[in-house]
Amino acid sequence: MRLGVQLTLLALVTNFTASAAVVLTFQGLQNEEEVLNYFNGGTGSLSSGPGPNYGISFGSSSLALINEANGGSGNVFGQPSGTDGSLFFLNGTGDLMNVAAGFTTGFSFYYSAPFDAGTVNVYSGLNGTGTLLASIALPTTTNGSTVAGCDGYNYCDFVPIGVTFSGTAESVNFGGTANYIVFDEITLGSSTAGSGSVTPEPAPFVLSALGLASLLALYRRRSPQSLPI
Repeated sequence: MRLGVQLTLLALVTNFTASAAVVLTFQGLQNEEEVLNYFNGGTGSLSSGPGPNYGISFGSSSLALINEANGGSGNVFGQPSGTDGSLFFLNGTGDLMNVAAGFTTGFSFYYSAPFDAGTVNVYSGLNGTGTLLASIALPTTTNGSTVAGCDGYNYCDFVPIGVTFSGTAESVNFGGTANYIVFDEITLGSSTAGSGSVTPEPAPFVLSALGLASLLALYRRRSPQSLPI
């Protein structure tokens, strides 16, 4: 299964507001690299970085993914951000994101989930603790293999969704079935996805194509026929 995730994320060192939203992409990370502290001024698990210091960190299940057409193992195409950085997870319950300074007002993103639905929860405390400030149900999306212009990639139909909430959020869990959901253009401080400024793209780097065989095997179990490589 060629699974993909391209995530774009909005972040600031201070509390987020609707008028101060920043879009952050995952281009600086390698294929299937753990994001970890890349956006906290540190590096990913494969030593990519240091990234920008936005005070944002991710759990070890959160992986960057490169589109298959660009040398990675991602079954993703037509990302809203138009870039080649992605975020997904292969184990656990989701991508956990901590924002140490917190963010307010709203939260939004694009997602693609053609096989299984998902749920995103926004919490007042770090690591998914404290008060549940918002919960977003994510219905399944159109399978891109049936859509003209998607070149047979399943994760091609990206749907925008957002929510407003009261209080200050410090963590978000992007949940769903492992290896079956992709997120892009996550926006902190606004209920409209992609409504902030995109961070500058990093310099080009060599991409690794890891885990393609296992992803293709997973695709065959979930689809009546496998896609051409």
